[in-house]
Amino acid sequence: YEVMLSESQERMLVIPKIEHLDDVLALFRRWELHADVIGHVTGDQMATIRDGDTVVARMPVAIFGDPPQYPPAGERPASLDALQSIDPGEQPDVNDPSSVLLRLLGSENIASRRWIFRQYDHMVQNNTIIRPGGDAAVIRVRGTSKGVAVATDCNGRFLALDPRTGAAMAVAEAARNVVATGATPAALTDCLNFGNPEKPDVAYQLKEAIIGLSEAARALGTPVISGNASLYNETPGGAIIPTPGIGMVGVIDDIARHLTIVPRPGDLLVLLGGPVEQSASTLSGSEYQHVIQETLGGCPSIDLDLEVRVQWLVLKLHASGLLSAAHDLADGGLAVAVAEMCIAAGHGLLADGVDLGERLDAALFGEASSRFLVAVRDADAASTVSALASAVGVPSTTLGWVEGDMIRLGSLAVTLNAARGEWEIGLERALAEG
Repeated sequence: YEVMLSESQERMLVIPKIEHLDDVLALFRRWELHADVIGHVTGDQMATIRDGDTVVARMPVAIFGDPPQYPPAGERPASLDALQSIDPGEQPDVNDPSSVLLRLLGSENIASRRWIFRQYDHMVQNNTIIRPGGDAAVIRVRGTSKGVAVATDCNGRFLALDPRTGAAMAVAEAARNVVATGATPAALTDCLNFGNPEKPDVAYQLKEAIIGLSEAARALGTPVISGNASLYNETPGGAIIPTPGIGMVGVIDDIARHLTIVPRPGDLLVLLGGPVEQSASTLSGSEYQHVIQETLGGCPSIDLDLEVRVQWLVLKLHASGLLSAAHDLADGGLAVAVAEMCIAAGHGLLADGVDLGERLDAALFGEASSRFLVAVRDADAASTVSALASAVGVPSTTLGWVEGDMIRLGSLAVTLNAARGEWEIGLERALAEG
């Protein structure tokens, strides 16, 4: 009973070819994993379970692969139309972008996770190449030159505004985080966290999110190889916002050539995937909208064709030896991404000549998809990057030099120490406040 029906964790079932059984078992032993042969495949279309010599269950296998199905009666909620009708551009622009950056760096969704990962062993068997704090973790595959990159992502606020688009954005962001390490995205898993699917609005969210997830996975060539569903997540106050957590894995052929988010002093930072100037619509569902404006509304968007080109470009630039660091833009937008790279490097940025356009908040804190920051060694390399980007239809802008102890981006100016201080203490402070 316990073997067949227990829901204990960390168990998987594999069916190797009989001639490879000994090799498979040897592989498990090599990695100190327990494995037992529990049965064999027959041709009688029956599942037979024995306890010793006693048959305790026998049933047609068809019932496992053809369960009853019911189509959930999904209905687009009117509240979604109301949220999408909100125009983020109607909010006043930011007056003091420097203080806003510090608040965002200290917010619970952006601040350093060191308080968490310092409490567990993240160097198991000494195989961790990129430790917690980067865009993705990278693990070496011993006995080979390869490495595996792993990232998890999802911004539920995007799905609260548009379940299909938000799910696609979660897949794309997870893939970008893998690409930022120099790895090629290979496959994904998901955890579909939703409310009660028997309710029409939740059923609509679930269906739309699955479609968006599928569209992005197909566009990026990353099959969904596993996953689970956590439904009925509700309290008397209502359901959780739709949150399909995405786990993405990628492969680095030569682990010695992995990328990190750490630029070198004297490097130039180049923005890929979109212009610096952004429309107010990119604030839809953003951390800025959540923390500073304390609201939610608008229409997030993603261009999957552009996403594919941008990710391909970053991998191409890295393979060509042009990049010294890379970082994807997500929570907090451009300003937060710049600050995170500067904090990691221990150096500031001189980019006060950058034109931020009409909306400072959108340019600095908007969360337009499909964007990377990459670091290159000099102006010649930046010109080469821009030319290659233009050839595949990817916008690019050279921002400025990694140097000094100030982060200067257009009219924004904060000290590196102030940025680091907020970023390092933010999560612990939020936990202490409850």
